[in-house]
Amino acid sequence: MIKLVSPNFSDLFEPNVEIGKFPDGNTHVRIPNLQEYAGKEVMLFHRLYPKQNSMFVELLLILEALKEHKARVTVVSPYLPYARHEKQILDGEIASAPITCNLIAAAGCEKLITFDCHFLNEEGEKKYGNLKIQNLSMGDELIMQAKDFFGGEDFEIIGLDEGASYLVKNHGGKFMKKNRKQYEGKVDYRPIEGMVCEFDVQDKNVLLIDDMISTGSTMITGIEKIKACGAKRICVAAVHGLFLFDSPAQIGKLAECVFSTDSIVSPQAKVSIKDKVQSL
Repeated sequence: MIKLVSPNFSDLFEPNVEIGKFPDGNTHVRIPNLQEYAGKEVMLFHRLYPKQNSMFVELLLILEALKEHKARVTVVSPYLPYARHEKQILDGEIASAPITCNLIAAAGCEKLITFDCHFLNEEGEKKYGNLKIQNLSMGDELIMQAKDFFGGEDFEIIGLDEGASYLVKNHGGKFMKKNRKQYEGKVDYRPIEGMVCEFDVQDKNVLLIDDMISTGSTMITGIEKIKACGAKRICVAAVHGLFLFDSPAQIGKLAECVFSTDSIVSPQAKVSIKDKVQSL
């Protein structure tokens, strides 16, 4: 399988796709020697975050060009934006996850490989809309990093909520439960009202793990609850570290360490997806 690598994947592989901007802001994409990919199996490495809208357009342009040359394309995008919004909640609201996946499929992607997709709760292949998705997980790798941090001391492994339960299913299967308020205003978002910890963490080290940290508000609520239950040292980990606003600093005030994978590049990315990506 031939590799195509976008510039936004240059932290892991040498890019061979050229992406830029025209003076008016429109995206410009060039695949050198494009004809060489005609009829071939191609694995395209292309990130879709942090500039998800422009990176998504870049992906569609690349896929359409390869489709015209009848290439069979597998896309590797470690983090899938819009995956958090898979259901319509408010009247007239657009559920973006299925639309995003269908657009990727229509542009010529035969399979999308991603990590810990928000609307999938297990590893493996699944058809979502028109798109075949292979969902890989970095849960075990995050737990190994936490073992290094705790230096051989025992620690409890706790999923932040039920959505993170599959990350810990082979490590005790413990997860917190969160209570949300009702939807407020015109935005599909329910603030966290509280979290429930139904297990003993008194004087124990704790790893709190989730698929992502965005603004950090849910994680902070979880840390506060775990601390109130008597935890000794707390480490926080997520597969996808968006770390919006000042969330690293706010989390850092409450937890002894915070880290993520490099599915999204950030200063907190301490665990690399490279080994799993190279083995594809």
